[in-house]
Order: sequence, then C-alpha cells, then structure tokens
Amino acid sequence: MIQLIEDNRTAPLCPHCEKPLKTVSCQRIKSSLGVRFLYFCGQCRKTLGVSHRKGFWMG
Repeated sequence: MIQLIEDNRTAPLCPHCEKPLKTVSCQRIKSSLGVRFLYFCGQCRKTLGVSHRKGFWMG
C-alpha cells in the first residue's frame, strides 16, 4: 500500500521548466461533453493537464 503524506513545505516542480510551482493557472473550456479545465504552469505556461468536471447526470 502506498502511503499519502501531505507536505506543504516542499513545492512540486514543473515537469517542463523544472522551477518550483508557485502558481497553477487554469482556463475553462466548453465542450459538448461538459466543462473542462486546462491547467498550466504559471511561469512557463506549458500545459500540466486537463480535467473534466462531472455533472450530476455523469455519476
């Protein structure tokens, strides 16, 4: 089993610019499948990931 440890003293590194992530920016994206969010590094602006916010009908 993997143990989850909350660590607020260490900043994660951006996988692109390798600087500590001090801010993560996001943009809301409309699509036919619902609302999605694009997350990107606040410093180099490269994409970190895309998420999908589920509605009540999506489970």
